[in-house]
Amino acid sequence: MRRILFLLIFGLAGLAVLLSLGTWQVRRLAWKEALLAEIDTRIDGDSLALPAAPDANTDRYLPVTMSGEMLPGEIHVLVSVKHVGPGYRIIAPFRTDGRTILVDRGFVRTEAKTSPRTVGAMQIAGNIHWPDEIDGYTPDPDLGGNIWFARDVPALAEALETEPVLLIARNRTDPDITPLPVDTAGIPNDHLNYAVTWFGLALVWAAMTAYFLWRSRAKAES
Repeated sequence: MRRILFLLIFGLAGLAVLLSLGTWQVRRLAWKEALLAEIDTRIDGDSLALPAAPDANTDRYLPVTMSGEMLPGEIHVLVSVKHVGPGYRIIAPFRTDGRTILVDRGFVRTEAKTSPRTVGAMQIAGNIHWPDEIDGYTPDPDLGGNIWFARDVPALAEALETEPVLLIARNRTDPDITPLPVDTAGIPNDHLNYAVTWFGLALVWAAMTAYFLWRSRAKAES
């Protein structure tokens, strides 16, 4: 009898843990979907002027349109684009209203890394962004080859002598550059899969608990 009681308590405790984890992921799913909807709304909102002092929280993804001058000089950030392959994001300095900021102009294939770029007066429409791409595994940039492995905004700004503000362009600024505008497609949202996994494990756990209880009871009665 003690064995059956122990199995029952252990089984119910494990089931409760698995169900709580699944329920938590369902709540996380609702939170993430609301967050992505908010980001989409902000990305596609009415375009504004560049803030004097952009804030990483309140101005993240803020749509901005500005006129100015694309300056010579650029940094190449190594990336891989789905269905296209490896290439580089082109990060360049842009002067507007007496300020100079960073602009992510978009993507070029590897062979177009050193192609001439369009510079001079132009209008840029895009979104302010604070990429969080640096961790302990990010290699140091190859300064000699002008190859970077992440958009480290402070380091990029220091290298190009700009403010540490990055605008991701939505419009084409050069015939050879394909814009990679900000969107929510790259933001992970696997909470539904996690919830299904936890609930599936809960079902298996319940079945195993029932089986062992049945075996223990049958053994006790024999």
